[in-house]
Amino acid sequence: MSVNDAKHDLLIEIGTEELPPKALKRLAMAFHDGVKAGLEKASLDFEGLQWFATPRRLALLVNRLDSRQTDRSVQRRGPALTAAFGDDGCPTPAAKGFARSCGVEVEELERLETANGAWLVFNSTEPGQVAVSLIPAIVQSSLDQLPIPKRMRWGSLAAEFVRPVHWVVLLFGDTVIDAQILSVKAGRETRGHRFHHPGKLYLAEPRAYAPLLETEGRVIADFAQRREAIRAQVLEAANQLKGKAVIDEELLDEVTSMVEWPEAVTGSFEQRFLDVPPEVLIMTMKTNQKYFHVVDARGKLLPHFITVANISSKDIDKVRRGNEKVVRPRLVDAEFFWNQDRQIKLFERLERLASVVFQQQLGTVHDKVQRVARLSRAMAEHLKFDAPLAERAALLSKCDLLTDMVGEFPALQGIMGRYYALHDGEDPQLAQALDEQYQPRFAGDNLPDTTLGQILAIADKLDTLVGIFAINQIPTGDKDPFALRRAALGVLRIMIEKQLSLDLVKLLQQAADQFKTVLPKLDTAAVVTQCYDFIMERARSYFLESGIRPDVFDAVLAQQPGRPFDFDRRIRAVTAFRALPEAESLSAANKRIANILKNLGKVNPRIDESLLQAAAEKNLYHTLQKLTATVAPLFARHDYQKALFELAQLREAVDRFFDDVMVMVDDEALKQNRLAILENLRQLFLQVADLSRLQS
Repeated sequence: MSVNDAKHDLLIEIGTEELPPKALKRLAMAFHDGVKAGLEKASLDFEGLQWFATPRRLALLVNRLDSRQTDRSVQRRGPALTAAFGDDGCPTPAAKGFARSCGVEVEELERLETANGAWLVFNSTEPGQVAVSLIPAIVQSSLDQLPIPKRMRWGSLAAEFVRPVHWVVLLFGDTVIDAQILSVKAGRETRGHRFHHPGKLYLAEPRAYAPLLETEGRVIADFAQRREAIRAQVLEAANQLKGKAVIDEELLDEVTSMVEWPEAVTGSFEQRFLDVPPEVLIMTMKTNQKYFHVVDARGKLLPHFITVANISSKDIDKVRRGNEKVVRPRLVDAEFFWNQDRQIKLFERLERLASVVFQQQLGTVHDKVQRVARLSRAMAEHLKFDAPLAERAALLSKCDLLTDMVGEFPALQGIMGRYYALHDGEDPQLAQALDEQYQPRFAGDNLPDTTLGQILAIADKLDTLVGIFAINQIPTGDKDPFALRRAALGVLRIMIEKQLSLDLVKLLQQAADQFKTVLPKLDTAAVVTQCYDFIMERARSYFLESGIRPDVFDAVLAQQPGRPFDFDRRIRAVTAFRALPEAESLSAANKRIANILKNLGKVNPRIDESLLQAAAEKNLYHTLQKLTATVAPLFARHDYQKALFELAQLREAVDRFFDDVMVMVDDEALKQNRLAILENLRQLFLQVADLSRLQS
């Protein structure tokens, strides 16, 4: 094969020590994207790019890659013709210098004439480089840009990578590319499974890579293929146990990143451990052991687990017994924590929260729960809910942080609070709320189902938001250590999707006022404004992702509605309104009115009927009076959509007014009266949104 032939497959493999399981997929995809971008930038065309990833390798197979770049036409523009030749027609020094720099005589230069002038030009063809000369730099650059937080060196080599590199394959067609990558000379030999086939495997050509590794090397190199093989094995193993495996997709990714030749192995634990809350056992198995748990037809946890070995063992029972032996001490610990924690009631832990710092400037967790309790009580009173119960739920909300179980498994906070509250004999609603306070825990997560859980979740999130803004630790870029973006979106989703008529601005003010004791110089008004704006930015994303147009959002935001659920109803109403045939004309009229009133200051809205002259202004006035009375009760019950549909009847009267009536007349009284009509018209629509912001 000649590397100058048209197209060949390219194989790139970086063989390493075991790569970090949680980072493997991300590294492989970033490597894929980097090489893809490098090839495209180099104008090397290809027909496909497949990535492979196992614990010991990152690899790419590029299908039918160009052997060389296409030749490129290059045009250099020289001096203008007027400066290139003298009056006698002879070349000037400028023309001669340009020709010399191009390596030709002046006579060999061409002329370019356009509408903007004429110039001497030199046209040439720049031959494309061969791919093999470009590929090593593309690979190295892609590796350098991988998202690796901390790189390491090994031996005396200067190269840095996430793990030591043992071999590199760079195979273009049947030819090895002569290069060093990460201080390792490239070759054509890969490695099989560390135990099943630790020796080298000779690669004749790139497409042989995956089949050779699987048949001889006992390695399934394709991440997606290996992942689905694991899924199938785990499901079948659970079926053999007469149960159903619960497959967490993130755990599946992690396990896939830990094995090259997967083999599912089942195991069991003692029945008595099922007395411990299932979330604890599942967390132990998933987090510590990377096991998949098994449930029965009703979803109840069974005393079994499924692990995935990285080897085909001749004595599978030995592997099973080993895993059972390893997991048992962890289950014993969980059982111990469960029994110990229940000896002290949650409420008895409350005062000890004074020793736990929430944030150095904002005080302790005990201080926080006191603030959250007051805020929860205020919300409960507004929603006509049991205020003392809301207050007690808030006081108990963080007590499980002091339990041994949550100390071991922080992700179980709230969940364990629910179990311990029920054990203590607390109200079941309160117990449920202790779990729900952290919802939504991530994008798309469920919202609290109970009113008490909704109250507690909102109060907790708003206290954190306002407090962190008060000490000016506003999230910037990717830095958001207190997860304020998630908290803001959570508050919005709960208020909107659970249809809670709560005034966000008022709650922000109440939350801010509580920080005056620890931050006496705090400008609460400024903090409330900052927090509201921050939350509204999250609202923008929330609505736009659901298909709402940006101009509709801006039209409603212009009125600064304080209640997110009310904001949502306005958004829906304006969206429905803009679909009406009258919408474009009325939004244009609102723009015109806004422009007329913009620089006039405050306009007296009182209309003197005796000053009405033209038929069009009389008609608009009477139509306005009639519709104002019609929509008043609709606005009172926040039926914005029906109100806007009624106001759509104004279109004809408004159009005739602007066609027939001059507003800015010399007669001051008449002008002010007509401005008053427009002010009343605009204020009517502003009860929903600023329609002047709608785009046609």
